[in-house]
Amino acid sequence: MRTKLILALLIGAVAVSAAVLLLQGQRTRAPVARITRDGVLLEEIDLEETQAPRSFLLEDERGRNLISVEQGRIRVLEADCPDQICVDQGWISDGTVPIVCLPHRLMIQIVGGEEGLDGGAG
Repeated sequence: MRTKLILALLIGAVAVSAAVLLLQGQRTRAPVARITRDGVLLEEIDLEETQAPRSFLLEDERGRNLISVEQGRIRVLEADCPDQICVDQGWISDGTVPIVCLPHRLMIQIVGGEEGLDGGAG
């Protein structure tokens, strides 16, 4: 009897969790750029709320990255890393591919925005 109750509660919890996840996936949130270094969140920027273009410097003992933000997009404008891959990537405006600067351990990724797309969508 006790195992049936535990099993019923477990199935109910899984069903509720699945429903919550499905309902959240249907909502479209504003795109937010999350900037992290070594997994620590440095800044979150709502890309729809950005009215005027702006730039800001992120600097530590590893080096410096100049970040540029415009409405709906973000990029690394300048960096003092040797490979410049983060600069060459240019603007990102969706969560498809993050900007990563490995020498500086910096990552910029966009979450929200165009949600509900599956992996097969072009």
